[in-house]
Amino acid sequence: MKEFTLKYGCNPNQKPSKIFMENGKDLPLKILNGKPGYINFLDALNSWQLVKELRQALGLPAVTSFKHVSPTSAAVGIPLSDKLKKACFVDDIEGLDESPLACAYARARGTDRMCSFGDWVALSDICDKKTAELIKREVSDGVIAPGYSAEALEILKAKRKGNYNIVEIDPDYIPELTERKQVFGITFEQGRNNFKIDENLLNNVVTKNKTIPVNAKRDLIISLITLKYTQSNSVCFAFDGQAIGVGAGQQSRVHCTRLAGSKADTWFLRQYYRVLELPFKDDIKRPDRDNIIDGFINRNEEDVCAEGIWQKYFKTKPEPLTDEEIKKYLSGIKGVSLGSDAFFPFSDNIERAYKSGVSYIAEPGGSIRDDIVIDCCNKYGIAMAFTGMRLFHH
Repeated sequence: MKEFTLKYGCNPNQKPSKIFMENGKDLPLKILNGKPGYINFLDALNSWQLVKELRQALGLPAVTSFKHVSPTSAAVGIPLSDKLKKACFVDDIEGLDESPLACAYARARGTDRMCSFGDWVALSDICDKKTAELIKREVSDGVIAPGYSAEALEILKAKRKGNYNIVEIDPDYIPELTERKQVFGITFEQGRNNFKIDENLLNNVVTKNKTIPVNAKRDLIISLITLKYTQSNSVCFAFDGQAIGVGAGQQSRVHCTRLAGSKADTWFLRQYYRVLELPFKDDIKRPDRDNIIDGFINRNEEDVCAEGIWQKYFKTKPEPLTDEEIKKYLSGIKGVSLGSDAFFPFSDNIERAYKSGVSYIAEPGGSIRDDIVIDCCNKYGIAMAFTGMRLFHH
């Protein structure tokens, strides 16, 4: 297939629209089901690069959940604790630990469930039956993978009344070294960002604390590779083999850190015993539970514990979380890794990161205020590596 006609571009008025290879070769992908759109393919191709690179860097199956050309999370195939399984709504899945790919999906889709609603999924490995069963349960636009087992393909084809978008990509496809795009009729050209992210990038530790353990190095690599395919400016918190908070596309770096930090806090709080034990009514659907849990934790648009409201969601009235309770619980969190796609210009980023349990940081360095940022890390005993490489993505 040399080209694929799309219904429209980013918006319904942007016609005609298609994808094709500029060199006239066949597309390195097959549409096995559905009819993906313009934004679907932007998500698919960016997300595939992320999981392929994570797989190569860490040697583990990898999955990412994408929305609007940025990851909500990315994870590798490590078994989940019982507490995390419950927080990710997969505690009812028998044999989950037997599929590393399904574990990676459960982590990636379960991290930021509100943002993952209606996502695009990328799998680094051939989709197995267990992973397909998990995908089938969630609201999602489509999936890209290097292949699908016969059972998995049958399960996914039945999703969304038979219209679920399923894309198979050639895992051996290597794009040209030069990439181009047009903006306002003007063509931009640049070399592809083939910069390799691995443990060697973490050797230049500039703080007094020089110790970055193996699991933190893994999480920093997850964070940095996630950032490589996230709309900039961006900051990513990672823990236990997954990205737990992505702050993308903010003009101010501290706003990235605050956004990512608040998402990381919510991820940890979803595993707090009082959240796990919320007495939901039996007829509350999964997406509704996500919104209710977010409302319970963050007390935003709707006070789900208010009189006249809690009765819609719960069998009995839960006691609201208090500021003191949240602060005490989060203060016990340590060992979180943080990556930034560009240098931190002020120490306020470190102050905010420390509040969310950050113990390890990887950022390019190169700010005229590096000494202030390093001093702030030293104040908290944080180990920080300067990677020397910016990871902007637009």
